[in-house]
Amino acid sequence: MTAQPLSVQQQTRLFTPFQLGPLTLANRVVMAPMTRSRAIDNVPNELMVRYYGLRAGAGLIVTEGTAPAPDGLGYARVPGIYSDAQVAGWRQVTDAVHAGGGKIFVQLMHTGRIGHPLNLPAGAELVAPSAIAAPGTMWTDQEQMQPHPEPRAMSAADIAAAVEAFAHGARRAIEAGFDGVELHGANGYLIDQFLNPASNQRDDAYGGSVAGRVRFAVEVAQAVVAAIGAERVGVRVSPHGVFNGMAAHDDTDETFGLLATKLGDLGLAYIHVVDHGALGAPPVPAEVKALIRERFRGTFILSGGYDAERASGDLDAGLGELVAFGRPFIANPDFVDKVQRGAPLAAPDPATFYTPGEKGYTDYPV
Repeated sequence: MTAQPLSVQQQTRLFTPFQLGPLTLANRVVMAPMTRSRAIDNVPNELMVRYYGLRAGAGLIVTEGTAPAPDGLGYARVPGIYSDAQVAGWRQVTDAVHAGGGKIFVQLMHTGRIGHPLNLPAGAELVAPSAIAAPGTMWTDQEQMQPHPEPRAMSAADIAAAVEAFAHGARRAIEAGFDGVELHGANGYLIDQFLNPASNQRDDAYGGSVAGRVRFAVEVAQAVVAAIGAERVGVRVSPHGVFNGMAAHDDTDETFGLLATKLGDLGLAYIHVVDHGALGAPPVPAEVKALIRERFRGTFILSGGYDAERASGDLDAGLGELVAFGRPFIANPDFVDKVQRGAPLAAPDPATFYTPGEKGYTDYPV
């Protein structure tokens, strides 16, 4: 498709600098986190250095989901950020992005019950708020598609260890040169599993009531803030999301209103709200986004099927400060430049989204 040239006013809104805490972003375009499954042995490599470095034109890059602990590596070939080798690999990525003038946050993602033992390193196991298997199947390189197994319900000690793992991952992220971290509290992974009664049927302090189900997310955020500072921490949420076996429930809005209040009180860098309505998922009601925006009070990243024209309109309407774009960045490393010029956008190849190697990853032309 061809991107239509934007007016001077729209370009001023979308393509001029934005101050995110101590960071000056070159524009208001965020490259959304997207799993790409290229990290052989869960370690960032030269392919990933090239992939992210080519996309440094985004004001802010948020990396693919990255495990803060071995138990969080539910998918095949996803990276971690807890070992020395992983930190060294990510350091090359952050150096490349910074050399291109960009800023980059790592998304800390613990997959919880979304995974399979064949995708985990030795000694790791699937854990979750409750012993409830996720619906559907999971790809493994060894045996292809396999059903999600039943996870082990986390003990109080497991929860404390997971909280510390996020803090440790955040400290290692700064060591690796990242400008900050995004906590993945969306799309049915561990933090979201605690928020949702479809996966959290605990009867202790981390379950039952809205306040109980929000507690884990807040404790993770508090620990990460204590580790690296609130100005370096963002969070991604997906209210009304149904991915990975999540389900809307009677107190969905109350849950995310309370969560936004508590995270806002911590002074986080931003909240990143996922709305996949444009891709066929249940849309997030406008009043819920407005509630989160009001309660959080800080920088709000819009996300979900945006093109430049719609993004500019929503920024003009004051619905958010930054806009995340996902799939357009896959096939268009120079996405920001193309949109500014009204140049044609290449279409990505879904068959190569999660395959190993450079095809569909680093071979799209600039």
